[in-house]
Amino acid sequence: MKDILIISNYYPPEKGAAANRIEQLALKLDQNGYQVSVISPLPNYPKGELFPEYKNKFSVTEKIQNITLKRLWIYPSNSSNIFKRIVSTLSFSTTLFIYLLIAKLPKKVIVQSPPLLLSFTAVLALWIRRRKIILNVSDLWPTAAIELGVLNKDSISHKFLLFIERFIYKKANHIFGQSNEIIAHIHSIFPEKKCLLYRNYPDHFIENITDEKQNSNEPIKLFYAGLLGVAQGVFELIQQLELNNLNLELHIFGDGAEKDQIINYLNQKQIKNIFFHGMLERNLLHETLQNLDIALVPLKTRIYGSVPSKIFEYTALGFPVLYFGGGEGESIVEENNLGWVVPVENYKSLNSTLKQISEIGTDKIQAMKKQIFLHAKQHFNLDEQMKRLIKNDAF
Repeated sequence: MKDILIISNYYPPEKGAAANRIEQLALKLDQNGYQVSVISPLPNYPKGELFPEYKNKFSVTEKIQNITLKRLWIYPSNSSNIFKRIVSTLSFSTTLFIYLLIAKLPKKVIVQSPPLLLSFTAVLALWIRRRKIILNVSDLWPTAAIELGVLNKDSISHKFLLFIERFIYKKANHIFGQSNEIIAHIHSIFPEKKCLLYRNYPDHFIENITDEKQNSNEPIKLFYAGLLGVAQGVFELIQQLELNNLNLELHIFGDGAEKDQIINYLNQKQIKNIFFHGMLERNLLHETLQNLDIALVPLKTRIYGSVPSKIFEYTALGFPVLYFGGGEGESIVEENNLGWVVPVENYKSLNSTLKQISEIGTDKIQAMKKQIFLHAKQHFNLDEQMKRLIKNDAF
């Protein structure tokens, strides 16, 4: 059996797209005959505190679903204080670096990036140990940080992160990119580097898409489910929405830095057609979403290289997508007829599109759901993608 290690900053029982994505990769490798181990921090995301069962522990080794998990110490924090966030990142990076230098490791290792500092630490240690490094790039940093306005271009921090970015690309034996833009960016720096497209396809499909909604008199129900952070911009979005007199509701599920702002705003304004539900377990969330109609996928600004995994996750559940993020994700929605595309940051156009959706009627949306589900099942297939990668000696 072939051994392979995955290094990631997130892994279940932590919630969110990043943890789910790495778990899916681990399980698919296991199903294809690999002996898989994962190194991650002691679970602490998204609240920035250790889960109760992991408190007062320096490291934990456990086996779940045939995956061997090594969880290492971290000083957890989701504080807005940049110093505390840096200390948190450095704490796990230091623990990880020491562990990778002294532990018995398989010959092949997948390193998740971002976060950049963590991937740099892992790549450096693995390069010293002469392991085969497979870099899995989900977002382009520091490019995304510049576009989000959290980093100043040509600052000392920016130049340092550019050095780290180039180092990990150079030392990787080959690279997975979640988008064609990521691969184009890497090839602009290292034209000869072997890069493979690895989309964040889901490993779930439902089989009970119905032709009719149980109560066609209900409003059309949009939902956002995911991280409530700076990149998604949900707080600004709900302030800009004009839902009065529309046959629409918006349901919000998730947690993150903007959670309190969203709750306070909805309470103060007493908005009747926007509902906040908090964070739900993934299976419970999917069950709850069956009563809703359209997935809202926003980004605060166009982020080069980013393709939100929600596009694939929710079309696999049969939901049309209202995409408000620009970039390659916009092309995917348009080319696959997955729903509606609104130019990023154009709230006037967003409200105009919402008005059109409100007038469509539930019968047409139900027909869209069935068609989108069948398309996603055929074209966004994780098993088929994994077979192609294995055939191309990706692992």
